[in-house]
Amino acid sequence: MRSTRNRVVYAWGLNLVVLTLRVQPPWGGEPLGLPIDVRLHRKDGPTLLDLATEMVREVAVWFPERTLRLSGDGAYAPLAGRDLQRTHVTSRLRRDAALFELPPPRYKGQRGRPAKKGCRLPTLAEMAQQVPSEEWQRAKVDVRGKTREYLLYARPVLWYKVSPDRQVLLVIVRDPAGLQPDDYFFTTDLEGLATAVPRDYGGRWSIEDTFRSGKQFLGAEDPQTRVGDGPERAAVLSFWTYSAVWTWYVSFHGTERTWPNLPWYPQKTTPSFPDALAALRRALWRQRIFAGSDPAPHLTKIQSLLLEALATAA
Repeated sequence: MRSTRNRVVYAWGLNLVVLTLRVQPPWGGEPLGLPIDVRLHRKDGPTLLDLATEMVREVAVWFPERTLRLSGDGAYAPLAGRDLQRTHVTSRLRRDAALFELPPPRYKGQRGRPAKKGCRLPTLAEMAQQVPSEEWQRAKVDVRGKTREYLLYARPVLWYKVSPDRQVLLVIVRDPAGLQPDDYFFTTDLEGLATAVPRDYGGRWSIEDTFRSGKQFLGAEDPQTRVGDGPERAAVLSFWTYSAVWTWYVSFHGTERTWPNLPWYPQKTTPSFPDALAALRRALWRQRIFAGSDPAPHLTKIQSLLLEALATAA
């Protein structure tokens, strides 16, 4: 299971931390980010990292036999230092991160307190410049459904400020064409493949689509309540609705085309969330409104046209 988490600030001031399950849809392309847990961040309450830690531990209890892969933006990189059992964290490294070698082994009869870290490593930019050309790994990586070619360099490092007791795997990602600047990521999975790091971090973007769709198509940012727990409940309900709609669509339609052919968009090959929402509306309205209607062919045709127009416009 791969999970992503981020926070979203709504217009009425709610600051939510959201944990999503990343699902690869049957039609391929960009993965779906389905919310499975949400926490409200209050000014005087637990920190964002504390809330994220709480949710990850809760999910680990739900799936006691699974190893979890957690991806998040740089704000959640310190989760690498939290005690998250059976969970590997992937995130972006700060460009000014202080990285070290492991402390040297103690020799017999050595006095004094054991060293906690080894020699300070160069900055990330300096390190990338010093890597010999033969140590870069050229690899094709699936990022959000598209195959991209990168140069990758990976090595274990000690990010003492965040994770003083264990190393993380530093992965430097370089554009072979030199058009994009180097990117710096890490994962707590020291045995993992370097190619999995840009793939997992790139898939984190699915949570941004989740936020956008919840606001634009489920009214999450414009609830009809401003009192008490109303705004919080409305926001959380929009996330559960988003997950429920996609779960139904994938289960019942799979790769079946459910959207009409549009002359201005002939290259469309995969469904969007509005397509899934329209398909669900058609199914519900056909069952609840027209189930007992006259089955005459001309009436059935009118019903289909009416359903299509309403489902798309709603």
